[in-house]
Formats: sequence, C-alpha cells, structure tokens
Amino acid sequence: MCKYDNHDRTRKGDISFRYKGVEISVEVKSLQTNSIQKVEEEHIGKFQCDASDRRRVTLPDGQQVETTCLVVGEFDLLAVSLFGFENEWRFAFAKNEALPRSKHKGYTEEQRIYLLATLVEVSWPLKSPFELEPYKLLEEIVQTKINSGDKQ
Repeated sequence: MCKYDNHDRTRKGDISFRYKGVEISVEVKSLQTNSIQKVEEEHIGKFQCDASDRRRVTLPDGQQVETTCLVVGEFDLLAVSLFGFENEWRFAFAKNEALPRSKHKGYTEEQRIYLLATLVEVSWPLKSPFELEPYKLLEEIVQTKINSGDKQ
C-alpha cells in the first residue's frame, strides 16, 4: 500500500495497493454536509469529485484541456464516506469508468466523454453505480487490467 504525494498532479488517487498482483488506485471523497437531505426513507447527498486545482490534462483521445475535472481512468476506484447520512461508518464504492460525466458547456461533447462530473449525487440505500462492498468491483478492475496488459 502507498499514498501518492499530494503535490504530484500526474497521479490521482489518495491511496494505492496491490490486489491479486494488480495495482489499484483509490480516490476517497466525503459528503458535503450541507447537501444532505432525507426524503421519506432515503438519504440523498452530494460530494465534490474533482481535482483540487485547475490543470492541463491529456484526454485518452490525445486532446489537451485545462480543467478541474478528474479524467476517466485517472484512478480505479472511488470510495465515498457516507457517515453524514446516519452517523455510521459506511462507504459507497464505484468504478471510475461508471461515474457520471461532466455536463459543463465549456467542454465539447468529445471532451465530456472523458471528464467526470465535479458534483456527484449518492443516496442511501445505494443506487447504481455505487456498491456497499468493493470486492466485486475490485475483481472487475483486476480482470480489465489483466486483459489490457496493464498490471502496473
């Protein structure tokens, strides 16, 4: 397990570990307290899912763009603390590629394919793409990386 240098803008992910011989990077986020609502039996909240500062990124298709958005593929797994919902330590997990994309009009349609939304909604009980347990997602990530030859 390792923690990347926070000042290294080329590596996203708060922690990284090896799972079944494959490096997995995890980005960790928390609910914005002022966004939490309870609607009937459901808790709804939002979390900020972006880079801390504006930076130039190269998208998978080779385009470069200045953005605070995280890019599809910059990390493998997202973990969101749901403590604010019921004061219990739970996390919601989602694969990077399953997260919603930016709808910001400052980006072209082609760019938005690769840019993650900066504000994402999560609920309790969980809805897709979020899972309570990370193991199924880890298995899928490992399989994808092995199939692509990217074990790092």
